[in-house]
Amino acid sequence: MTRDHIMADGKHSTKKIMVVADPTRESASALQYALSHAVAENDTLILLHVGNPNAWRNLLGALIKKPLPNSSTSTSTSPSDSSPFSTFFRKSLTNITSPQPMSAAFHAATEDSGDVKGCTGKGYMDFLGTMKQACEVAQPKIKVCTVTVEMDGNAKEKATVILAKSASFGIDILVIGQRRSLSNVILRPKRSVSLRGLGLDMADYLIDNSKCTCVAVQKKGQTAGYLLNTKTHTNFWLLA
Repeated sequence: MTRDHIMADGKHSTKKIMVVADPTRESASALQYALSHAVAENDTLILLHVGNPNAWRNLLGALIKKPLPNSSTSTSTSPSDSSPFSTFFRKSLTNITSPQPMSAAFHAATEDSGDVKGCTGKGYMDFLGTMKQACEVAQPKIKVCTVTVEMDGNAKEKATVILAKSASFGIDILVIGQRRSLSNVILRPKRSVSLRGLGLDMADYLIDNSKCTCVAVQKKGQTAGYLLNTKTHTNFWLLA
C-alpha cells in the first residue's frame, strides 16, 4: 500500500501527512512507514503528540531502568546516544535510504539541544526532536513540523483531539502505530466505533471516524514489512 494506493485520486500533488507521535515502538514504526511509503517530495509531515507529560516521564524513567530487547547489541558512540528510545528509534529506521547513514542522523539529533517548535521542557519531549531531525535527514525535501497538545484525558478524549487537529490542518493521510494482539486481529471486522470497554483500539476508532485516509501501522520485524489497516483494507500486508 504505497502512497498511490492509499490516496483516492492517485495524484502526486503535495499532501499533508500527520503521524501520531509517542515515545513507543508502535509510533516509531508508523513514522518509518510514513517516511518510506507515504510522503513524497514537497509534502508536509506533521508530528502530533497528544498526552500527559507526567505519564510519559514515568514511562521513560522505567525504560531507562529496563533496557530494550537486544539493546546490548547496538553500538553507542556518545552518552547522549545511549537512551533506550534513541537506540530503538535508530534501529527502527536503519532501512530508510538517506543522504548519510541513519545512525549519523540520530547521533546528530540526540546531541542537538535546540528547541523544537511545539515542544516544552526537556527530557520528556526529547523524543519529538529526535523524530523531527531524523525525518529531515531521511527526507530532506519535505517540510517537517511538530505539534503538541498536553492533556490528561482518556483514550476517547485523545482520539477526539487527534481528529480535530487532523481536520483543522487539512490532513490528507493520518498515520498511527497500532499494537495488535491475536484477538484484535480476529475481531477487527466487528470493531465498535466506540472506545468504551476493554480491548477496543484507538487506531480503529480513528480509522472509522477520520475524514481523511487513516492508516494504522504494525511493523512485522525489521525486514518483514508492515501490517496495515484502513477503511478499505483490513490486515493488508506490505513487504518492506
